[in-house]
Amino acid sequence: MSFRRQIFCAFAVTTALLSSAAQSQTLSLKPFKDDLFAYPPTLSSDSNGAYTVIDYREMRDINQRDQVPERRVNAQYTDASVRKVQQDLLLKTDAGDIRHVAVGKTEGAGIIVLYLHGQGGSRKQGVDDFTFGGNFNRLKNLMAGNGGLYLSPDFTDFGDKGAAQVAALIGHYAERSPGAKIFVACGSMGGALCWKLAARKDMGGRINGLLLLGSLWDESFFTSPAFKRRVPVFFGQGSHDVVFPVANQEAFFRSILAKSKTYPTRFVRFETGTHGTPIRMTDWRGTLNWMLSKSP
Repeated sequence: MSFRRQIFCAFAVTTALLSSAAQSQTLSLKPFKDDLFAYPPTLSSDSNGAYTVIDYREMRDINQRDQVPERRVNAQYTDASVRKVQQDLLLKTDAGDIRHVAVGKTEGAGIIVLYLHGQGGSRKQGVDDFTFGGNFNRLKNLMAGNGGLYLSPDFTDFGDKGAAQVAALIGHYAERSPGAKIFVACGSMGGALCWKLAARKDMGGRINGLLLLGSLWDESFFTSPAFKRRVPVFFGQGSHDVVFPVANQEAFFRSILAKSKTYPTRFVRFETGTHGTPIRMTDWRGTLNWMLSKSP
């Protein structure tokens, strides 16, 4: 290879790497029905805005938002055309067969978001367009409209086997989108898998953010690879959650800040909200854009 050719190739490679890095650093999700999904008024906040109390009201945020309360949201909250890029798939792995729904780009995605359901749920919960106030439909559209991939899988349990299956799923798609930022959202008992992924060397060193929605806490996070990498953590919790009490989750959030005042973590408390409220009310775009700006 001539010297001139060597210089050209080196320049091309460097340009490609810089372009890829710049794209990763500047990735920001474009709006999708932001006015409809904006948070209600803030009642209070502290910790420089990291902790926020939101004025949630069932009459307004369920009964006025839904055509059939908790079953079918009003039409303006959804765009079902996203189903054109939705697939129900089966992935065979060493950890077992993993049924999952994929929405968006299964190769070359710039961002990958997974939703892990709680006890009694399935992969279908995370792609239901009409329940939870249309919030999953918004997430699907955000991924499809921003060159991303959304995954909602089934898994065997909330223990090591389930974590191995989710890790295998992430690994499969991460190979096909090597530059993607990866965020895992866990509803209710699914949070056990969030913490297990954070603790694994392969996943704790790869994922870029965790979202705990009406979920649980785990002190082992402080010794995990994810914590050492300062992976952003978002907590959404209803103040009237009787499954996982809000006080416990708030205490865990504050223990993170006690270890590092600058750790990238946020807590949104939905005042009077119940167990499923964070899944309905969390602002996916605002939260993911914050995580993209803070992710390692």
